[in-house]
Amino acid sequence: MTQYNTIKAKYPDALLLFRVGDFYETFGTDAIKTSQILGIVLTKRANGEGHIELAGFPHHSVDSYLPKLVRAGLRVAICDQLEDPKSVKGIVKRGVTELVTPGVTFNEQVLSSKKNNFLLSIHKEKEKYGLALVDVSTGEFLVSEGNLEKLLHIVHTFDPSEIIYQRSAELPSQLKNKNSFKLEDWAFQYNYAYEKLTNHFKTNSLKGFGIEEFKLGIIAAGSIFAYLVEDTHHALLQHITKIQLIPQDDYLMMDNFTLRNLEIVYPSNPQGKSLLDIIDKTATPMGGRLLRRRLILPLKSVDEINRRLNLIEFFNKEDHLKYEIQQLLKSISDLDRLMGKLASEKISPKELGYLRHSLMNIHQIKALLHPFDEVLAWLQPLNNLEEIISYLVNYLNEELPVNIAKGNVIKSGISEELDHLRGLQSKGKNFLDEMCEREIERTGISSLKISFNGVFGYFIEVRNTHKDKVPSDWIRKQTLVNAERYITEELKEYEDQILGAEEKISKIEHELYRKVCENVMIYIDAIQGNSKIIAELDCGVGLSELAVSESYTRPILNDSYSIELKEARHPIIENALPLGEKYIPNDLFLDKDSQQIIMVTGPNMAGKSAILRQTAIICLMAQVGSFVPAKYAEIGVLDKIFTRVGATDNISAGESTFMVEMNEAANILNNISERSLILLDEIGRGTSTYDGVSIAWAIAEYVHQHPTQ
Repeated sequence: MTQYNTIKAKYPDALLLFRVGDFYETFGTDAIKTSQILGIVLTKRANGEGHIELAGFPHHSVDSYLPKLVRAGLRVAICDQLEDPKSVKGIVKRGVTELVTPGVTFNEQVLSSKKNNFLLSIHKEKEKYGLALVDVSTGEFLVSEGNLEKLLHIVHTFDPSEIIYQRSAELPSQLKNKNSFKLEDWAFQYNYAYEKLTNHFKTNSLKGFGIEEFKLGIIAAGSIFAYLVEDTHHALLQHITKIQLIPQDDYLMMDNFTLRNLEIVYPSNPQGKSLLDIIDKTATPMGGRLLRRRLILPLKSVDEINRRLNLIEFFNKEDHLKYEIQQLLKSISDLDRLMGKLASEKISPKELGYLRHSLMNIHQIKALLHPFDEVLAWLQPLNNLEEIISYLVNYLNEELPVNIAKGNVIKSGISEELDHLRGLQSKGKNFLDEMCEREIERTGISSLKISFNGVFGYFIEVRNTHKDKVPSDWIRKQTLVNAERYITEELKEYEDQILGAEEKISKIEHELYRKVCENVMIYIDAIQGNSKIIAELDCGVGLSELAVSESYTRPILNDSYSIELKEARHPIIENALPLGEKYIPNDLFLDKDSQQIIMVTGPNMAGKSAILRQTAIICLMAQVGSFVPAKYAEIGVLDKIFTRVGATDNISAGESTFMVEMNEAANILNNISERSLILLDEIGRGTSTYDGVSIAWAIAEYVHQHPTQ
């Protein structure tokens, strides 16, 4: 307990999983939390001065229990035995080998395959924030700067699982409900951060990444390295190969109200579907994450949007090619997260097998696309990885175990010593059979058998009815109720030879496997590059399948100030309709000069909210680079979409329905531009008719007469 308390004192904010023999144990308040979250038995044990609560689980079940603790918002410190208990007298040396937090984990049970798991670092000076985001599982590293509005937009857009910030600072009130952790002030120093980043990327400056001038962003990024290396013991970060600036003005902006009201990523009803659910036909985790990112960060560049639309159109025409690529995509694993596990030395042989199979499929996709190289000249070509594919095929067995300790990972012909030792093992079965027959013949004990267990090793078992036939040169090893177990000098020699061979085989395989991993690491940049291209192809293929199956058309994007939609439909409502029932389409025209504002009236259930939302969703889908649910769509690119929909209160913050509505309306009026699309669904609720009409009138008049309109 003294050892436990010393280690726990270093991690007061974390739940400590303390390895004791074959179990991970928790004590005191940690044990109470663990038993409640995991639903396991809470016991008590005397500790000299009284009793202490205790709760634990077998160490081999950690992958089942750990995700539940992390999903509950806990930081979990894993304390392992650092010495072999057999070779130590007294207390075994222990230490924390990993700190798993909501924002720092490689565990597949915690991670969502088609969603990034971001850790956000915030550094504030005066009224400006430096922001850095990292997904340790994929190696993505992003940086930005801006005011509070920018910070909140980043949080709502990237949805980080955990936030770290300076101990002497305060987290904005809007983020109080997020998983957060205070980091010591020394981690937020510019010189420390700059040195950490340049050392990691092996560069003299950060100019090549385009972030040299972003001082606050650099500080936030540096603090992430402090958190990963010093606090959470994740020093193996070779898969983080670059840091990218989140462009300030390249994307269509949507605030949290808009993302929520339009049901872009999450449905408002738990049983419902979001826009992402409807349009996501991707086959790979990388493609799914890219589509999600595109959906929350739609483009403003007409050229880039058209490049994405060209890929969809290409696959619409090449239907057979699309099908072949889609079948190959379905068998491609999560390359980004496999690279993360490889760099952090957590990759299993089976996962290395998945990587090999994925690279082989990518090689086939490259061959399929080769005849179209000229047509797809604007699409970055896939890297040729034949060399590493050949290496993995030649070095690793076809069937691979989940754990290297299971053995049989390295192919025969790679190591003479390994092949020799394996030969000893394979001949062992014949040796035992021959010995068994020989001893039966010598003793006349027909039921005699030779067996093995982990405690007593090899033994000859004889039932008690034949005890009198046992030769004098056999040595008694164990007595059972109905039988006796013996060993002979010959069997003892064989056991020493075989067990020695097993130990040597394990050691050689571990060493060779480590070398294989090191050799694959050389190709990490090329594999990550292919992952990005595969994600883009996956998005193109998926959106093409969507366009064909749902009769979507290619939108026309330009720099005009108009929106013209013909026979437009709401994709989410259309998807939810019963079989055989069709959505009634609508036409719509808006421009800067002749029809800047449309006022929609009608009875309940007439579809007023539907036409408002579908207009925004179609514009959004177009700027994502997707075909849209309309017969014709011509759209002048938007820079912002604002919505004020429905009536909700925020009583916990002292805000009534009316107050929430006024805050949302004020946010819109203070931030509109000439390229903003504004959707107001009922203004002035929660007050008198006259006041409500006055507010709605004033807002409509202000928007119409706004100097930027």
